Amino acid sequence: MSEYLGFLWDNLAITESLFSWDTLRLIIDITIVSYLIYRGLLIIKGTRAAPMLSGLTIIVVLYFLARPLGLITLGWILGHFLSSIILVVVIVFQDEIRRGLTKFGIQPWFSRGGKPVYDKAIDDVTLVCSRMAEEKLGGLIVFQREVGLDDFIEEAVVLDAHLNRKLLYSIFVKESPLHDGAVIIEGQRLRAAGAVLPLSFNPDLDPNLGTRHRAALGISEVSDSITIVLSEETGSISLVRDGRITRNLDGAMLRDALHRLLSTKSKPSGGDTSS
Repeated sequence: MSEYLGFLWDNLAITESLFSWDTLRLIIDITIVSYLIYRGLLIIKGTRAAPMLSGLTIIVVLYFLARPLGLITLGWILGHFLSSIILVVVIVFQDEIRRGLTKFGIQPWFSRGGKPVYDKAIDDVTLVCSRMAEEKLGGLIVFQREVGLDDFIEEAVVLDAHLNRKLLYSIFVKESPLHDGAVIIEGQRLRAAGAVLPLSFNPDLDPNLGTRHRAALGISEVSDSITIVLSEETGSISLVRDGRITRNLDGAMLRDALHRLLSTKSKPSGGDTSS
């Protein structure tokens, strides 16, 4: 009997040690760090930061191998380089860090609420884009989402007008002084026209992409906006978000994509998108 009680006591002690506060704290710590690493890898996946991270990893491995292999000079150089690793990481990955913090800040638990409603605007914009594509009119149309674009609106021509098909089309005709800039839309309001957007200098981009496409990619790298690009040379329609571009869309494809990304309602069935 005493041996059985001793066995129970030992198992109880093991159970208490497994479910102690220190163990729980360790599990929470590992879970949070693992999640942050996972989110970080998702952010840099498919961007120029991925090969940069690989190069940095190789440098770290060489540093730890230098001393055991007797490579004193190499170890000294890499040691001084890695002593400023935090500064190096911030400089090399500044765009990815900014994008990651932005995405983290717009998670549902941090959301400010009151998201712009684009249900009607999507149909109006699609019709205008289809007509512009047929006439080979170039254009940039930016849909503001959670991240504000006031910095770009202040430097543009502020309209703050109700979104109207004729007004939107008239901005991009070649005779318009505003046709080279971007239009910024928030909900059912046309906030500004002639906006100058930051250009993306990602070296991996297709060299055939023009200024409009680079501007659309640039604004998507610093915000969560959705941007439509209309090529003046080919009349093609592209959609840009999160630093990625989807090219050669037609009116129906554009409408479906916008409803999927922006609409507060379920995806509509069918619908004519011709001008």
